[in-house]
Amino acid sequence: MLKPEIHTLLSSFVPIGLNEMDTVSLMNRVETKYVFSCSKLPNLLHQLYQYYKILEIDKLRIFPYHTTYLDTPDFLFYTEQLRGKLNRHKIRYRRYESTGLSFLEIKKKTNKNRTIKWRIESSLNKNSPDENGAAFIKEYLPYNSCDIRPVLVNGFSRITLIENEFKERITLDYNLTFEGPDGRLSELPFIAICELKREQHSGQSPIGNIMKKTGIQPNSFSKYCIGSTLIREMPRINILKHNLLLINKIENEYLNAN
Repeated sequence: MLKPEIHTLLSSFVPIGLNEMDTVSLMNRVETKYVFSCSKLPNLLHQLYQYYKILEIDKLRIFPYHTTYLDTPDFLFYTEQLRGKLNRHKIRYRRYESTGLSFLEIKKKTNKNRTIKWRIESSLNKNSPDENGAAFIKEYLPYNSCDIRPVLVNGFSRITLIENEFKERITLDYNLTFEGPDGRLSELPFIAICELKREQHSGQSPIGNIMKKTGIQPNSFSKYCIGSTLIREMPRINILKHNLLLINKIENEYLNAN
C-alpha cells in the first residue's frame, strides 16, 4: 500500500495527455525492468519529477489496469518464456479501467531481444476471442486461436512517466493481484515494478542513473510467469527460484520499513 505522500509527490510532475503520448508509443522497443519494495517509491518519485512528465487523464495520475493472459492447454507461452526462447509470444487482453477501453495484445520478444507489440480494440467474449480477435491472432501467430484460453487475471495500479528527449516511457506498477480461473487469489501489495521502455539501449537514461544510485538493479520479472506459479502448480518452477526468493526478500524489507 502506498503512503499518502505519494499523491503529493505525483502532483509535482508536469502532466501530459494521451494525445501527447503518441511521440513515445514505442510499439517496437527494448525493455529494462526493476523490482523493489513499495516503500522505496516516494524517494524514487522525488528524484524523477525533474526529468519526467506524468500521464494525466481526467485529473487522475494513478490508473487501475486488468490483464487477462491467454495460453494453450499445455502452457506453451509460459514454457517458452521460462526457457528464454527468443521469437516467443505472449497474448493478453488488457482493460484500461480509466477509459473503459479493452485491447487484445500480442507481444513478441525477437531474436535481437527487442519487444514488438501489436494490438486491436477488442473484449474477451465468453472466455474466448471473438471472430475479429481470432483473425488477429491468426495473422501474427501460427496457432489455432480455438486452443488458446484465459489462464490468469492480473490486476495492478500504474503510474506512467514520459521523457521526450531520450524517448523513454516508464511504468510504475504496484498493488499486484493474481487470480486463476478457479478463483484462487494471490496478492503482492509490497512489490513495485518499474519498466523502462525505449527505442534502443543507451547509457544516458535518467532513471537508469537514479536506479544505480539507489541500489536497485535490473531484474527479469514476468508478471505472467510469477502469477501463474502463485495460483497453481506449474512446471519448471525451479527456474523462477531467484524471483521467488526476491519476492520474499522484498516482503521482509517492506515490513521492516513500515
